[in-house]
Amino acid sequence: MADKPADRTERQQIMALLESASEPVSVRDISKQAGLSEKEIIRHLEHIRRSLQQQKARLHLIPASCRACGFAFTKRQEVKKPSRCPVCRSEHLQPPLFYIETDLRRS
Repeated sequence: MADKPADRTERQQIMALLESASEPVSVRDISKQAGLSEKEIIRHLEHIRRSLQQQKARLHLIPASCRACGFAFTKRQEVKKPSRCPVCRSEHLQPPLFYIETDLRRS
């Protein structure tokens, strides 16, 4: 586990990980890097999504997809990984991925 600066909250650490990532990351990746459980990461991501709406940034979600048939969960906005594919019933799913886009231009 990486050293955590004492002046950062868990959410600030997660946001820093998302902002510095070179590519979108999964809940599991964030969990490993932050040293927190996946359940905690999910709870924090939901709050981060709401709090970023106040700022000039946005938490983007790349939807989960089925590895067996390719179905993409495009209408699903939940942070948590779905349990199975509604088309083929496979449980072999690619988890959703996340990244933060900053400096959005709003008029």
